[in-house]
Order: sequence, then structure tokens, then C-alpha cells
Amino acid sequence: MRTHPPTLITLVKRALRDEIKLPRGARILVATSGGPDSMALLDVLAGLTSRRGAPPPQPPRGFASNRYAALRDSRSTPFELVAHGVDHGLRENAAAELDLAEAHATRLGVVFSRSRVNVGSGSNLQARARDARYAALEVARKRAKAQVIATAHHADDRAETVLMRILRGAGASGLAVLPAQDGHLIRPLIRASRRDVDLHLERHGIASARDPSNVDPRYLRTRVRLEVLPLLASLDPAIVSHLCALADDLGRFREGNEGIYPIPRAARLALLRLAQSPNATKKMTVRLPQGLEVTKRNERTHPKKR
Repeated sequence: MRTHPPTLITLVKRALRDEIKLPRGARILVATSGGPDSMALLDVLAGLTSRRGAPPPQPPRGFASNRYAALRDSRSTPFELVAHGVDHGLRENAAAELDLAEAHATRLGVVFSRSRVNVGSGSNLQARARDARYAALEVARKRAKAQVIATAHHADDRAETVLMRILRGAGASGLAVLPAQDGHLIRPLIRASRRDVDLHLERHGIASARDPSNVDPRYLRTRVRLEVLPLLASLDPAIVSHLCALADDLGRFREGNEGIYPIPRAARLALLRLAQSPNATKKMTVRLPQGLEVTKRNERTHPKKR
């Protein structure tokens, strides 16, 4: 019986195996900013890459090399890896953070490149920076002849995004956010939590930089991360998993299964009790999505539209 949760390496391997479709020999461009999430993603993917001919990864000073050797020797995922960082020109420390990312990429034997973008003026700075970043990453992807871009979104990011969409009035299709794969974008950390990422960095002595905007309360995401999610977690510690499951269900619906409606767990349990209940003169009803009801009386079940 498992006594410890899966490591970040295991979670990434599962995502690549079960949810992300890569052509054999694919080249991945991993977006690396020097922050904790992207440094962890770079580290794990570099260990799993099948790329040959690169120098072996060098461990951080003061740390044993056996973990890096074991990762390099146990390659089982047929892809190549390059890394790219984007400087938005908004903070003077950004270049130093990319230096940190480049240094770790060099230790891992991964080619690193960088670009600088002009975010421009206007409202919603974070959205404009994101658009400029993805445009730069797409240019870098084509230049590197990579098939996909790997970003370091994890389960907590996904839960935050679902809540932000709800707060902004999104419909059901708008909540199907941050899937493991979306065209040229892949998210190998999407089944990992922020805690999984931090444990990996701590366990393997990987330095990272912290973006001060992540704690700036002017941004909605910051308040959702620091205020809303902790409150919800105090009511149900599994809230991140629940929100990600919601995004999964709605994503499957959006992908074309229009006739298949995901049934919430509470409704499934109620249907089971209904099926197993003894004869009763009292009518029993279970309400389902899309306005459907299942009613039982005298062992007969009648689906009807409300």
C-alpha cells in the first residue's frame, strides 16, 4: 500500500502518458521564467527527455549527483527539449531571473534562449503581458522547430482560473480551462499541486525566483489565490481537486459529447439509493443535470423532462 503521495516526476510522467499526445521524437519548448513552477517543470522534463548527445546534467552545488544520473539513465519518454524565457520589460529583476533559468538549463544540458517583448500601454496589464508572452513563445517554437510549448500551469492555477471565470460570469464552456493539452500548448504539471512543486524544489535543492506581482492585491488572481481559495479549503480541503474535476467534465462536454451530461457524484449516489430502495408507496425523485428527473414508485423508474 502506498504510504506517500506520488512525486512530481511521477505526476508528470502520468500526464505525458495518459493525457498528452506527442508524436514520437517530438521537440518540446518549455517556457521557463526562473519562477518555482517553470524551474520544476524544466528540471523534471530534462530528466525524462530522450535527447542524446548532450552533456549530463550537473547537480546544484552541495547536492549529490545520483538523482540526476538516475533521471538521465531512466529515459523512457521519446522527446527532445529546449527552453525559452520571455522578458516582458516590466521589472528590472526579470533579466536576472532568466539568468537563473539559463544556469539551471545549462546544468541540465538543455539549450536555452530568450526574448524581450514590448507589452505596450492599455488596461489589464496581466492580460496584455500574457498575450505578448505567448506570441513570443510561438515565434520561439517555430524557430526551434518544436511541435509544442510546455507551460508550468498546475492544479492550483487551474482552480484559481475556474473561480476567476465564475466571478466574471462565464458560462459552462468558459469553465473548461487549462486542459493538459490544447493545440500546441501542453501542461505536464496540471495534475500536480503547488505543494508538489515546492516539495520537488526543496528536495532537490533547486533555486528559483519569486515574482512580486504574485502577491500584489491589485490583481484578481492574487486575491483568489490568497483569500478565496484558502477560505474554500477551510470548508473542504479537496476544493482544488473538485474545481479541476469540474473543468475536466465541462471540457469533455465541450469537445463534442453534446448528448452526454456529466452526473455529479451526489446525484450518482442518490440514483444508487433509488435503485436499491425497497418498494415504497411514497414517490422518490432524483434531479439530474439539464432539467432531467428520475422518479421511482412501485419499482418503476420514469425519466421525464421538467
